[in-house]
Amino acid sequence: MRVTAPFILLAACFASVNAYGVGSSRRELLKQASFGVASLTFVSNANAIDACPKGSKNCIVTTWNPPAGTSKKDMALAIRAAINGYPKEGQEKVDLGGYEIVQDDLDGSGKASVEFKSGIGNFAKFLNGGKPFVDDLNVEINGDHVDVRSASRVGDSDFDVNRKRLVFLANTLRSAGWSVADPTY
Repeated sequence: MRVTAPFILLAACFASVNAYGVGSSRRELLKQASFGVASLTFVSNANAIDACPKGSKNCIVTTWNPPAGTSKKDMALAIRAAINGYPKEGQEKVDLGGYEIVQDDLDGSGKASVEFKSGIGNFAKFLNGGKPFVDDLNVEINGDHVDVRSASRVGDSDFDVNRKRLVFLANTLRSAGWSVADPTY
């Protein structure tokens, strides 16, 4: 959350006026202003997925919608099943280096993160010094839907890797009754 200094100062000035419209002391104003700044510092968007950079060809943000009335627990189970059903050896020449679940707090904060490795062999040697390309999949349960972001860590293009990965996961969830749009950049 980005808050500008003029907004903070204006808020502090309004907060320094008592019920009779009379301004408080400078000391009171500073106390209230510092409280306001401290309060704003710790406010963040709960479960907010980062947007993709404008015009990105290596990042997709989408939404997955479970059947109406699905509990958070059942959403978490379906998401885990979709991720765990993803082939460790990859699919459609995507993610041949496998993947690792690096965070699974779907039952608590509603978040999960997975690292996928693509571009192995000669392709990786030529373009990335022999190291696989690493992509991140972030999933966040937000009430009655799930926000999803799949993005490459480096580069300007991902050769359709993120889309293919999300299509596989979307098809898995669709077979369980979820409504999932086809992912696009």
